[in-house]
Amino acid sequence: MMAGSTLFTDAMALTPAGDGVYHGVLNEHWTIGPKVHGGAMLALCANAARTEFDEPGVEPIAVSGSFLWAPDPGPMEVVTTVRKRGRRVSLIDVELRQGVRTRDERSRVEQRVALRAAITMGTPEHHVPPLLSVNPVIPLMTPEPPPGLEPIGPGHSMADIVHLAHGCDIRPSLTSFSRRADGGMPVIEYWVRPKGVAPDVLFALLCGDVSAPVTFGVNRFGWAPTVQLTAFLRALPADGWLRVMCTATQIGQDWFDEDHIVVDCEGRIIVQTRQLALVPTG
Repeated sequence: MMAGSTLFTDAMALTPAGDGVYHGVLNEHWTIGPKVHGGAMLALCANAARTEFDEPGVEPIAVSGSFLWAPDPGPMEVVTTVRKRGRRVSLIDVELRQGVRTRDERSRVEQRVALRAAITMGTPEHHVPPLLSVNPVIPLMTPEPPPGLEPIGPGHSMADIVHLAHGCDIRPSLTSFSRRADGGMPVIEYWVRPKGVAPDVLFALLCGDVSAPVTFGVNRFGWAPTVQLTAFLRALPADGWLRVMCTATQIGQDWFDEDHIVVDCEGRIIVQTRQLALVPTG
């Protein structure tokens, strides 16, 4: 990977090391605050699975990840284990590991699993109309961001936290972050696309975790660590803006769920995700 590169394709780069192991770097530009973005780590695991499987047209159609701890930017390795090679559906287990120094032996570096994922490989939907689809994004969000909607960047209120903006154009509708007057669940809207490259499967998977926590709608701010996230890849994205709608079913005192729907510029559902996360304390 090019040092200091902000390109998404460079952040996803992996080097084969043999026996299903890949080396790479958790890129400093693909972070939220000081920590690596969970969607970026999930996309790296999906990339390792796709590379290891190595069959044209086969993609990670379901990615289920459990987050064990939050690694820092820096070197890491991804370890893949093929569990099944089927005619239509295959399964690969993936672990993303990073070296940490042990407490008792400061000179010893131990590889710890930061993310464990089960990845189902298959062929996404072909470019044909679905038999039936209920797409809540189309009535609310235009294919391109509305005029005047500012990207996250210098001077934006989210620029100091959302470092992803170094590598992609992110335009959140800040009005949708507020608590609804009717007491209903927040529905947060984003328009996103990578800089310098077209959106691909891996970027679409990342967008399934791109939103700020829905807990903003109940005035709970701060770090909301994801514990488990499951993503479905429904189709391949067209070249253009991705529309992301984020909402939830219940925000508890300790736990909350969060759902993303990612729709491309042609109006097709590309990715759906659901995650379980911890409610910020304040």
